[in-house]
Amino acid sequence: MATRPSSDRLRETLFNVLVPRIEGAAFLDLYAGSGAVGIEALSRGAASVVFVERAPAALKVLRGNLARLGIDTGFRIAPGAAGAYLRRARQGRAAGFKLVFLDPPYDAGEEYAATLGLLGGAAAGMLEADALVIAEHRRKQQLEPAYGRLHRVRLLEQGDAALSFYEVAAAI
Repeated sequence: MATRPSSDRLRETLFNVLVPRIEGAAFLDLYAGSGAVGIEALSRGAASVVFVERAPAALKVLRGNLARLGIDTGFRIAPGAAGAYLRRARQGRAAGFKLVFLDPPYDAGEEYAATLGLLGGAAAGMLEADALVIAEHRRKQQLEPAYGRLHRVRLLEQGDAALSFYEVAAAI
């Protein structure tokens, strides 16, 4: 019950924007929940998806969804918190992600700043030079225009939800 999947309409809007970037992309689905967004990325041509989720019930649903759809390759599930994954992966040789989607629980507002801060700072090396980071949030919740090297380039609002799109600014 604590998992709030992205609405079908919002997910369709998201992937309409991502069409030119999705084919062959490495996709990172933070706060994956049921896995709907990452599964959609795979179905639209993403080369691989890493699902990061810490809630045991959501992980069970995610695994069940992948199994029911017959998806057994092209993904990895990383159980645990998004921040811990980003801190761990930046120390390893994580593949560069072209697309990152994050959808923390709306009531966990501090997760947005912490995760976007890591992606725009210490974990920015995990991102390809032309990466796009998308945060789903409440329409009324204003995210910052920049988090370190991440700069918002687009804001789409739909119903009570919004999508903030960030690109990585070149290092100076």
